[in-house]
Amino acid sequence: MYRIIEARTVGLNMKQFVVEAPRIARKERPGQFVILRLHEKGERIPLTIKASDPEAGTITIVAQSIGKTTSLLNCLETGDSILDIVGPLGRPSEIENFGTVAILAGSVGTAMALPTAHALKQIGNRVFFIEGARSREMVLFEDEVREASTDAYFMTDDGSFGEQGLVTKKLTELIQSGIKIDFVLAVGPVPMMRAVADLTRPLGIKTMVSLNSIMVDGTGMCGGCRVVLGNETKFACVDGPEFDASQVDFDVLRQRNAMYRDKECRSLEQFKAHKDEELAELRAELARKEQEIAKLHSEIAATANDAAQIDLEEKHYV
Repeated sequence: MYRIIEARTVGLNMKQFVVEAPRIARKERPGQFVILRLHEKGERIPLTIKASDPEAGTITIVAQSIGKTTSLLNCLETGDSILDIVGPLGRPSEIENFGTVAILAGSVGTAMALPTAHALKQIGNRVFFIEGARSREMVLFEDEVREASTDAYFMTDDGSFGEQGLVTKKLTELIQSGIKIDFVLAVGPVPMMRAVADLTRPLGIKTMVSLNSIMVDGTGMCGGCRVVLGNETKFACVDGPEFDASQVDFDVLRQRNAMYRDKECRSLEQFKAHKDEELAELRAELARKEQEIAKLHSEIAATANDAAQIDLEEKHYV
């Protein structure tokens, strides 16, 4: 059981959770993710770790309500619990002194990119952070983006915040201004990452993209997150989630990303029709689990006390 220490809304249909997970907090590295499950019959979903606090024993994750499970997760509040969290999983981001780095993130992808941006800036890189969103209400973590970067830019589709346009527009402007970009990381929707790759590939700029959105079980066993890189097939969960953008077959990626969309839509509609009942059932199941855990701890403590008493009696007898 992983207790939620803090839950708060951070954007339209987006929520941030600070969760007790001390072992994960001690091991986490930028770019890694966790797999969580809300109840015993629930699906497993990947979420990138936004931050960790080893001293407090907590990790921070951000979820956007897209499907049934993320919508149910975002119904939870401070004091609730998550049944299972496994991690940290995946290969950490490349943290090197590249020189000048551009981080491009789309809305909730900002949470995924922040740890890497922080780490790259910390070791001396000049970090341009370009966050894109549809509108002002979808812009996330403005202050944290500024803190994690040397220069921060915000692009919105409607021009309601920052500049109007796509993140690739700003990257193009930076390149055309004569700034030499040595490394690019793009995290967000597949069309955005593809557009970034199409821009940087002819220029020979090393570019990585995060493909965690296509992951399923997070262990490489289901095969649902297969990624085609040139003539090779990789798994996003165990070989990634970050890959060389110039090698990714985005046509295959788009097809795989849409594979379960119809089923996901039907599941979401069913959830919306029974939201209150499902939330009540989830909380009831978690309460039963907490009682079982408390009982188990009590039994373990009683056994330990009995063993200690027997040891004392044996020493007295001797």
